[in-house]
Order: sequence, then C-alpha cells, then structure tokens
Amino acid sequence: MAVRIWAAALTVTAALLGCGGGGGSNPAGAGNGDGTAGAPPEESVALVTKASTPSDASRFLTHASFGPTQAEIDRVLAIGYDGWLAEQFERSPAQTHLQYWQSRAQPGVAVSADWINHSFWRNAIAGDDQLRQRVAFALSQIFVVSLNDAAVGAMPRGVASYFDMLGRNAFGNFRQLLEDVSLHPMMGLYLTHLRNQGQADRFPDENYAREVMQLFTIGLYELHPDGTPKLDGAGNPVETYTNDDVSGLAKVFTGWSWAGPDRSDTRFNGNPADPLRDVTPMQAYPQFHATTDKVFLGGSCPGGTMPEPSLKCALDRLAAHPNVGPFIGRQLIQRLVTSNPSPAYVKRVAAAFADDGSGVRGNLKAVLRAILLDPEARVAPAPTDVKYGKPREPVLRMAALLRATGATSTSGNFLIPNTENAANSLGQSPMRAPSVFNFWRPGYVPPGTELASAGLVAPELQLLNETSVAAYLNLMQTTIQSGIGEGNPRDVRPDLSELAALADNADALLERLSLLLAGGQMSPGTRQRIRDVVNSIAIPNFNPSGATTARTNRTMIALLLLVASPEFLAQK
Repeated sequence: MAVRIWAAALTVTAALLGCGGGGGSNPAGAGNGDGTAGAPPEESVALVTKASTPSDASRFLTHASFGPTQAEIDRVLAIGYDGWLAEQFERSPAQTHLQYWQSRAQPGVAVSADWINHSFWRNAIAGDDQLRQRVAFALSQIFVVSLNDAAVGAMPRGVASYFDMLGRNAFGNFRQLLEDVSLHPMMGLYLTHLRNQGQADRFPDENYAREVMQLFTIGLYELHPDGTPKLDGAGNPVETYTNDDVSGLAKVFTGWSWAGPDRSDTRFNGNPADPLRDVTPMQAYPQFHATTDKVFLGGSCPGGTMPEPSLKCALDRLAAHPNVGPFIGRQLIQRLVTSNPSPAYVKRVAAAFADDGSGVRGNLKAVLRAILLDPEARVAPAPTDVKYGKPREPVLRMAALLRATGATSTSGNFLIPNTENAANSLGQSPMRAPSVFNFWRPGYVPPGTELASAGLVAPELQLLNETSVAAYLNLMQTTIQSGIGEGNPRDVRPDLSELAALADNADALLERLSLLLAGGQMSPGTRQRIRDVVNSIAIPNFNPSGATTARTNRTMIALLLLVASPEFLAQK
C-alpha cells in the first residue's frame, strides 16, 4: 500500500514545490488584489448571509473553522452564515486550555509544554466553538508569545492562560484585548516590560513600546482606510512613529510586574513568587513608574506616580488611531480568508472596526462578520482566477484532515506533541513562533516567482522548502494510515468507515472528499488523476475481507492524493 501511495503521490507533489497546477487553482494563495474574485463594486456591499450550495457552506467553514465536517455543512445550509455566526458567538470552550492543564497537573505528574499542544488539538478537532478557536489561533499569530523563548517556555501554564485570554477576547472589543495582552505576564516576559523600571536615572526598556505600535496596533506606515500607504511629496510611505515616540511610550510600560498580595520591591523583582503569578495579570508598582510626561505620536499622557492612568491614556490613544482598523483588519483577513484582499475589502472591514453600526469602535464581532460575510469572501472565485485565496498553513492542513475524517482520541487527551520540526513533522506548532514576527511576515513574497512579478504576497509560503514538502507528505501518509500522536497505536486516529462505504464508486468518494477538503472545487484534471489511481485498486467480488481492505486502501490513497493537491493546499 505504501509503495502504491508514494508512486501516485509523486504525480501531485509538484503542487507543493511549484505552487501551481490543478486546473487554475493556485496554492500560492495570492489574494484578490484587484478585486477579481467576484466581488461587486464598492457601492454594493450587502453582506452575504446564506449559503446556496454545500460547496458554499464548505468554503465558509474553511474560512471560519478548523475545517468542514458534513454535520457543520448541513448546519450552515439550514441556518445560514449569519445564523451559524450567531451560534458561534455564544459558544465557549467545553474546557479551556488552563482547565485542561489543571486536569493533567496531578500530584507526582511532571508538567509538560506538550499539554498546550494537546489542548489546542482537542479544541481544534473536536471543539464546538470552532470560530472562537480559529480566531484565537489567528490572534496568537498577531499578538505573539512563544514557548521557544526561554523565559516563557519555563512557564507553560502561563502560555495556556495567555491562549485562553485570546479566546475570551476573540469576540470582544479590541481595546480590552490590547489591555489584556499588555498586562499578561507572558507578554511581559516575552517583550521584556515585566519589571521595567522608569526612575529618573534609568532608561526604560523600549521593546514592548516598539512592538505594540509596529505589530499590535498601527504598523510602520500611515494608512488610508483601505490599507494602502499614505505617501509624502516624494512618493515615499509616511512613517507612523519615530524613535522619540518609542522612548516616550516606553515610560508608560514601567512599574508593572508580577501579581501578588503586596507591592513591595522584592515582589516586583520576583520574590517571593506568588503561586498564580503566571496566570494573573501584572500589577502596578508606583515606586518603579516613570513620573514624567509620556510624549508620543504627537500628544502626551500626563506624568505621575501611578502606572494605571498612564496605561489607560496610552492604550486609549493607540486603539483610537485611524491605522488600527485597516492594519489589524487586513491581517485578520489574511489569517482567515485571503492573502491579498482588495483595498475595497479592507476598507469595508476597517469601517466595521471604526463603527459597528451602533457607534462602538473595535467590536470584533462586527469585524469578523464583515470579514467572513463580505462578498469578496463569499463569492467563489472563477476556476481560472489564480489571484484569490491563501496557502493553507500546515496546522490548518492537519486539522482539516482530522476533522473531515472524524478523528478521535483514544485517551481523550488528543496527545499530538510539538509539530514544529520541518524535517519530520508540520514545521509549525501552536504558540511556538520563531519570533515576535510570527511564523512568517504578512508581506512575505516568495523570491523569483510569478507572485513576486505580480506584486502579490503569500505569507505562509515562507515555511515551504524541499525538506518541509517531503516531511508533510510523510506525515500525512502516516496519519491517514495509522494516526498521529503519542502511543502505539497512535492516540489520534481518523475514522475512515463512512468514506470507505463510498469507495465502490470512485466518483462518489471523490465528490465527498472534494466537498470536505477542497470546498467542492476539485478540478477535472485532479479528479481524473485521483480517480484513475483509486480505480486501479480492484475490489474482489467473492472475498469480503479483501473487499474491505480494498475499500480502505482506495479511501486512503484518495485522501493522500487530495491533501497533496493544489485544491487542498490553496484555501480558496
């Protein structure tokens, strides 16, 4: 079986290496930079609230969840996109990452950072709150903390708490999210403003002040509402801040350190250590706060000994900056829908950020509705449109496969470990970005490609190389055949029984797989190639055991070839 799968897989491996083929689909995922994915003119911006076909529902769930299932497709068709979003906005996780952590942290049990992976995969594969979990994962790639940092990695329970904080804020207000990010001790450790001191004889640490502007709120350049940069008289982009702005804002983030029952100097410096300090927001220590005015971005926050008023003033001003809507909105579009959204799409999302329709700024529910229900997201691109979509990042590929095949965990704990090794795993693992800039830059362009010539970006392709391609195919083959995760047999295993029941009819099997894993958009060429391989596996008429094995083999080979195809690798 393995030899047969590999021989067939070689016919489509070029899809990963070359990022082309597939009858017009393009896993380079270049977005709709010129608005050609079927979006109407800007004056016609009615949100699309209902699915017309199962394929429409599948595409929507690819954007809004960790992958379609037949049950979720049926639900979207029954209640519409808006009804599904309304349900999801009300759902909370059955068990948070921190609750999962606590359930495993029994006396005598050595704690493990892999518990975060386990809880992530449990929620991604089996959680009912799919939208919350998908958005939290997207936010974790914007407001990055990483277990690969030594200080953060020493407190994995705190990272579980941080991930929960992103989930709690996924449908809240951006201003509250910004404050909760700023005061979480894991962010304080990662960007070094925990224990930051601002006395007259000290220069405050400027790390967080720089990144909260560059990465979390306003970006490097002044933006128009549609996300395009403002230019000066010489045609150069206008910078949003200077080094003086960083220095002025850094004073705000002084006098914050570990939570505890007192505000003593020793507590500020970490002794004694409160047992819950890694999961409790940082608290203010007035004696270490910069007392001078905090001058930045053309204004100031008043001086004084109390850190809280300075923080409120600064975060209010950052959250109100006109860049935030297009800057954050565009990144969320990239994480959920398409790599190159049109300026008109970005502008509509930024408008929802600025005003949710009732005068509230930063309402993330309104932002998500604007992203997911915009015609540019919901109108399926033409088969020949290679500009729309995004590369499906490795974690989302695995999650989609496991959800489509109804994977279950023997232990109930979803024991999938760290998957960041690019030589033998996915090359990506939740909460393990290599830097504060995430796994890839939002503006990454694969050098020497047609994308580069067209002025388009494909951020996720920054992870792609010959080693990661081979590792991906190896891992998918193993997962399809025998599962993934710890243990022998492996803890998380696909259930192929429902799909195998269709395997006598190759077209029926491929139709179902196309719906679940390719948004119903499998091209005729890809379908024919996979059909030929599936049909090459004969089903014996008078050998029940052999027939069962043949149906399973047909299903496995169809799955492997599809997850190596452009139609799967490109989220359209």
